[in-house]
Amino acid sequence: MKIWLFGALKAPKHRFSTLSSAAKHVDSKMESGSKKWGFQVKQGMKGASTPTVRGVLYMLMDSLNKEDNRAVIPLAHGDPSHFPSFRTAAVAEDAVIHSLRSAKYNCYAPTIGLPAARRAVAEYLNHDLPYKLSPDDVYLTSGCHQAIETALAVLGRPGANILLPRPGYPYYEACASYNGLEIRHFDLLPDKGWAVDLNAIEALADDNTVAMVIINPGNPCGNVFSYEHLKKVAETARELGIVVIGDEAYDKLAFGSTPYVPMRVFGPTVPILTLGSISKRWIVPGWRIGWLVTNDPNGILRNSGITESITKILEISSDPTTFVQAAIPEILENTKEDFFSKNICLLREAADICYTRVNEIPCITCPKKPEGSMAVMVKLNPSMLENIDDDMEFCVKLAKEESVLILPGVVLGLKNWLRITFAVEPSCLEEGLARIKAFCQRHAKKH
Repeated sequence: MKIWLFGALKAPKHRFSTLSSAAKHVDSKMESGSKKWGFQVKQGMKGASTPTVRGVLYMLMDSLNKEDNRAVIPLAHGDPSHFPSFRTAAVAEDAVIHSLRSAKYNCYAPTIGLPAARRAVAEYLNHDLPYKLSPDDVYLTSGCHQAIETALAVLGRPGANILLPRPGYPYYEACASYNGLEIRHFDLLPDKGWAVDLNAIEALADDNTVAMVIINPGNPCGNVFSYEHLKKVAETARELGIVVIGDEAYDKLAFGSTPYVPMRVFGPTVPILTLGSISKRWIVPGWRIGWLVTNDPNGILRNSGITESITKILEISSDPTTFVQAAIPEILENTKEDFFSKNICLLREAADICYTRVNEIPCITCPKKPEGSMAVMVKLNPSMLENIDDDMEFCVKLAKEESVLILPGVVLGLKNWLRITFAVEPSCLEEGLARIKAFCQRHAKKH
C-alpha cells in the first residue's frame, strides 16, 4: 500500500514585502494556465457526498441570532467537559500534573506508546475478557480518531470494500474514502432497538470485503447491543472471513436494562481491532489519548501482517502527548468507582429527560430510550411543519430562532432524523428541549 502525503508551506504575509524585484518578475511559463501541473487532488478528498459533522456545526453556529440574549444550548456534539457536573476525576488531573512536573516526559515517546501505558491499557481491558491481552497488543494513538485512521489505512487496498453502519459516525466514511475503500452501508434497525441488519451484512459482503464496523455503545443511536446479538455479529464475520472493527469510544457508558458487553469479548471467534480512549469515560476529549488493540488470540492478524503494518503506519504519524501517556497507568488503575457511578447516574437522568420531553413533541418520535453513550436519534416528520422541508432546514431555523444546536440526521446517513446529545447539565437539557417544543408548536401546520 502506498500513502501519498501532499502539503504546502505558506509564507507569512509580512515576508512578501521583502521579496526582491527580480523575484516579482516570474517567468511567463509559470503563470496560471500556461503549464499543465502534474499534481492532482487525491480522489478520496474530492467533493464528499454528505457534509461533515464539523462543517454542519460551524454552519449552525453561523446561523445563530446574535441578537438573542439567551444562552446557546449545545445539543449537537458530545463534549460534556464544558459543564460543571461532568468534570473529570481529580485523580486524573493529579496524574497529569505529576507526570508533567516530573520533567521525565518532555521527550518523544516510542512510536507505539510508552511501555507502562500500553501495559496499563492491556490490564484495564483484560478485566472483561475470557483471554489475556499483552502490552504488545496495544498501540497508543492520538484519541480514537487516529485509531480509526490507522485501522483503515492498514486495511485499505485497491478494490477492497468496508461495511459501515447507517446511521453511523461519518469519520469512518472520510477515512475509508481517503484510503480507497469502497463504502457499503448496512442498516441499524430502529424498530428493533437499532439492531444490526445481519441479512444485509451477508448480502453486501464479497471476496473484497475487509472489515465491518460495530459501534457499541452506539453513537449516534444511544443503543447497547446484547451479548446474543454481538455473538451473531461475530459468527457472521467469521463466516465471511472479515475483521470486526469494534469502536468502543463509549466503553462502559451504559445505563439501561441491556448489560454492556464489549465487542472485544469475541476475539476467540473473529479477529477484532478494538478502538478506544479515555475521552468519553473520563470526560477529557481534549487530552487526545486513545488506543488501537489487536484482539487476536488465534494469531490471524499477526500472521497476515496486520500488526506489523500498524507499527509502520504509526511510524509516519504523530504521537499522543508523552506526559499524558505517562499519566495513563495512574488514571486507569486509581480512578474510584464512585466517579464512574456519578456519571452513569447523570447520563441515565439525562436520557430519561430526553426521552420523556421528546415524546411530548408531536412531530418528533424517539423509537427507543437511549441505554448508552451520550446521544440519541429521533425521527422528524417535516410534513407536520410549515415551511420546513427536511432535517437540515429544521436545524438551521432552530438555531436561528431558539439558539439550540442539534445535528441533522442526513450528516449521519439518515435523512429527516435528528441526533440530540443529552450529556449536558439537566437544567440546560430541559431548557433546550422546551425551546425545541416551542419551535415545533410555532411551526406546526394549522388544521
